[in-house]
Amino acid sequence: SAGEVMRIPIPPLTEERRREMSKLVRSEGEHGKVAIRNIRRDAISHARDLAKSKDISQDEEKKGVEQIQSLTDQYSAEIDALIKEKESDIMEV
Repeated sequence: SAGEVMRIPIPPLTEERRREMSKLVRSEGEHGKVAIRNIRRDAISHARDLAKSKDISQDEEKKGVEQIQSLTDQYSAEIDALIKEKESDIMEV
């Protein structure tokens, strides 16, 4: 009937598989942080180019670089927190 629920038994993860999944989580998190650093590098380079061409002042460049760094720190910390949370979920028996 339409309202019936099908249950599929899934065996619990082995310790080894949990460790593998944790490594994968850390690896994916690291990829995300590398992407953030690449965006940071490009954004700072763009700010420097704007200052060189006098489209923005030195003060505006400095303020922009500080904001870029602040966002980089914020999102890197967020990724670290997500990695920690996911690893904790995975290792929970």
